[in-house]
Amino acid sequence: MQVDYTLYEPGRQLKLPIETEIFIAEDNPVRLVSAVVERMDISKIERSYSREGRNEYPPRILLKVLIYAYLRMIYSSREIERACRENICFMYLLGDNAVPDHNTIARFRTGPLKAAKQELLEQLVAMLAERGYMSLATIFIDGTKIEANANRYSFVWKKSVEKSLKKLRERIEKEVPELVKSAGIKWYVPEDIEIHHLKKLRKRLYAKAEEEQLVRATGRGHRKSPLQRAIETVNGWLEKLKRYTSDIHICGERNSYSKTDHDATFMHMKEDHMRNGQLKPGYNVNVACSEEFIIGSYISADRNDVHTLIPFMEYLKRYDRIQRVSVDSGYESEENYCYFEQHPRIELYVKPSNHEQLKSKKYRTDISRRENMAYDADTDTYTCANNKNLGFDYVKKSKSKNGFETEIAVYSCKECEGCPLKAKCIKACGSKKPLEERNKVIYVSKRFARQREEMEQKINTDEGKLIRVNRSIQSEGVFAMAKEDMGFRRFMLRSSAKVEVEWMLLSLAYNLLKLHYKAQKQRLGTGLVVPAGFPSGL
Repeated sequence: MQVDYTLYEPGRQLKLPIETEIFIAEDNPVRLVSAVVERMDISKIERSYSREGRNEYPPRILLKVLIYAYLRMIYSSREIERACRENICFMYLLGDNAVPDHNTIARFRTGPLKAAKQELLEQLVAMLAERGYMSLATIFIDGTKIEANANRYSFVWKKSVEKSLKKLRERIEKEVPELVKSAGIKWYVPEDIEIHHLKKLRKRLYAKAEEEQLVRATGRGHRKSPLQRAIETVNGWLEKLKRYTSDIHICGERNSYSKTDHDATFMHMKEDHMRNGQLKPGYNVNVACSEEFIIGSYISADRNDVHTLIPFMEYLKRYDRIQRVSVDSGYESEENYCYFEQHPRIELYVKPSNHEQLKSKKYRTDISRRENMAYDADTDTYTCANNKNLGFDYVKKSKSKNGFETEIAVYSCKECEGCPLKAKCIKACGSKKPLEERNKVIYVSKRFARQREEMEQKINTDEGKLIRVNRSIQSEGVFAMAKEDMGFRRFMLRSSAKVEVEWMLLSLAYNLLKLHYKAQKQRLGTGLVVPAGFPSGL
């Protein structure tokens, strides 16, 4: 077999070079990608390159190639290189430039693109807004969990590490006096032994070994001296203490992390590969969209959406056209309500977490719930189903991890003894007291109750219903298209900074693909979907 396969061809005809552009349809989205990227300012990316060494591959060409690759569901750098050699659309983007190596593509994605962060997406949003393709008056926010590029079984649990660290410290405090005695040295044993104490002890042990010219025993049939055993024990303790301390530091406020990707947290995913509710390493991706376009994203290692809304809104402040924000019930909290009360320019629409429960007969007939008790504002008391009063006792204050302070009023009943409805009224679990000795106690955040009641009234208006309908269409549609149509279910890169770059590329590809579809179907400039019977003035 010959390396050059052209030797076996019957003959080759001399042909003039033909531009690849003529083979590409006029409505092919590759033309749209090229035209949009040509209008972008990529000066930050260009400045991130070093001026030493060889000239870099044109970054604008690499950006076009990456965006179009994500648009065509090609995420691997090797597959992108292959497409550049074989796919005529990629050849059109390359022009007269050579095919980039997969290392060049990978280095560009993990290096210079980090300088742009979400600036490229903001430029695209500005282009669409200037041309009237989006108004940004109403935005929809939702989140989803996407699996990280990490081993599914490389978990480190913070509580387990803290428990192991506590046991190790107890063992050290118990064994150090005997170890010092067996090694034949004098050393003051402190009450709380820390790492620096063990380092001093190891230094003393090494000095003792040097004085005695200790010969280290290794192998079978050789007995270790007490001094050598003491040195090895202290070294083992130090190694474990450093590892446990490092694990707790990496976890931070999280309860877990992955050894493969330290920024990934173990979360529940809808795709359960073991079908037993097993956790997988991933990221919480929050996306804001308007008129079916992505306008921003916030990637967090927090498993709960409720803590991501405020930092995400701080980022979205740069869009001064925003008037309404719609989110699902997973974002509802007193802290988030108060944030929007402090920023009245933007109106919040969120479905309370008990919205669906309020419709059920079981919820409305449950006498244990505060909502089904009569409240007298003059006496500040609640009346239970047996006409007994629950009076105010005290105020309980608590703080969130962000420092937000909540005041909870505690009410209790003093006449629960002998009540025939006690079993139905008191349902608290985990109490060691028998039911006969317990009294009814309820905890009420008056501010949160007021905010939730006002939100119920707001979302049941015509405007609120229309926004709720569109939230499920637009925000859920983004993840449906990204995961199902574009096949993006797992990140290729590791660490939060690189994951943000990868999601930015996917957002750019998604927006351009959505722009292409809407242009072909002549739907550009359409805002909210208005079902029949709804007012269209929003």
